[in-house]
Amino acid sequence: MAGTSSMIVAGLTATALATVGYLGHRAADTVPPDLRHRSAGSPAPAPTSPRGDTRPTALPPRSGLGQRVVYSLRHDRVWLVDRGDRVRRTFGVSPSTVDPAPGTYRVTSRSGSVTGSDGVPVEHVVRFAAVDGTVIGFSAAVDGSAPVLDPRERTGGIRETRADGAAMWKFATIGRAVVVVP
Repeated sequence: MAGTSSMIVAGLTATALATVGYLGHRAADTVPPDLRHRSAGSPAPAPTSPRGDTRPTALPPRSGLGQRVVYSLRHDRVWLVDRGDRVRRTFGVSPSTVDPAPGTYRVTSRSGSVTGSDGVPVEHVVRFAAVDGTVIGFSAAVDGSAPVLDPRERTGGIRETRADGAAMWKFATIGRAVVVVP
């Protein structure tokens, strides 16, 4: 009987490890190339979506007016937009496990540095929404890493590179519009 129990536990453990390995591999596939760790001085590859297609860099239509941050859920891309629809900067991001609904929000709070919900120290945190108690915002990992997403965990941190996070921090002050598009 003890031998059977040991075999069941061993089988369950092997299955759990295989599942975690698979989920980790799938999560790594969703990290935008511009957030993957690169050696110093290596050029950033062309951004691609988790599906592998090239992400558009043109400002999405019907994405608001005036100075604003535009966040595309489909393309995991952000645009910092000045008056006259002039794009100041656009960049890829690594999404969180909880997405805000499409719509217009306002930056409600900011933090220079905190620990992210995944335990990673982050900086330039710009918060703009909440979904069922999960706060949604942009941030950059101090170590430059992208999050490893666990679909069972509710996280709201949309990860950017440190350089993009610094640009977001300067642009997205309290009250700035954040337009989320599908």
